[in-house]
Amino acid sequence: MPRIALGLQYDGRAYQGWQSQTHGQTVQDTLETALHRFATIPINVQCAGRTDTGVHALDQVVHFDVPLERDVHAWVRGVNAFLPDTIAVRWAKDVQLEFHARFDAYRRTYHYLIYNHAVRSPIWAGRAGWYHHPLDVDTMHEAGQALVGEHDFSAFRAAECQAKSPVKTMYRVDVQRYGDAVVVSLSANAFLHHMVRNIVGSLIYIGAGKQPTGWLAFLLQQKNRHLSAPTFSAAGLYLSAIHYPEHYQLPTPCDDFAQALGLA
Repeated sequence: MPRIALGLQYDGRAYQGWQSQTHGQTVQDTLETALHRFATIPINVQCAGRTDTGVHALDQVVHFDVPLERDVHAWVRGVNAFLPDTIAVRWAKDVQLEFHARFDAYRRTYHYLIYNHAVRSPIWAGRAGWYHHPLDVDTMHEAGQALVGEHDFSAFRAAECQAKSPVKTMYRVDVQRYGDAVVVSLSANAFLHHMVRNIVGSLIYIGAGKQPTGWLAFLLQQKNRHLSAPTFSAAGLYLSAIHYPEHYQLPTPCDDFAQALGLA
C-alpha cells in the first residue's frame, strides 16, 4: 500500500484548529473530505504538528496510506479541486512506508507576525497580531537568545498541554522589523501547547519596556507559567517549516517568512 506525503498551506481563520472534531469545522476534516471525494475511499491523515484555532500554515506536512496507484501530481491537482480557497496542497510525494510526518520531523519553525502600529489595520485582521505601542526589536532579539539551547519551557506551557516533557531544544530565535511589521521566528525540535504565543507575549512585554531584557532567562529558571505574560493572539502565528532527514528527499521548506509574505 503506497504511502503519500503532502505539503499544505492554509489560512486558519475559517477553522477550529487542525484536529478532527465532530462538528467537522477543522483543517483535518476538510482535507480528509477532499481526499475522500478525489480517491472515492475514506482516507485518514497524520500531520507533522496540530495547529490551534486561527493558526495558519505555510508548510504543514501530512502522510497517509492508500490502496490506489496515482501519479503524485494528480494528488495535487485532484485534491485541490475539492478544497476551498483557504487550503491548498502544494506538493505530493511517494515516501517510504516507515516515514511518519510527525515522528520523523527533527525541526519545526514557527513565525509570528505582529502589526506594530498605533491604529489597528483591517488588512491584517486575522493574519497578524496587533500591538499599539512601539516595540524595540533589538531588545526583543537580545532577550530571545536566552531561549536558545535545551531548556525546561514550563514557563511558556499551557495548562492543558499533553506533552510528556517540557524540555525542548530551541535552535533559533530571531526578531526583525519590516516597517510596521515585526516578525518573531522560533525554530526548535518541538513545541509545547501555546509555547510560541506565550513566548511572543513575553517578548512584547520586553519590547514595550514593561520588563527588562533578562526577564526571559528569569522565567526559564522559575518554570512558572503564572509569572510570564498572557498568551498572545493566535492571529499572527504561522507553522512555516518542517524539516526531515535528507534521505526522504522531501521538498526543502522555505525559512524566509518575510519573503513569503512580501515583506522583504
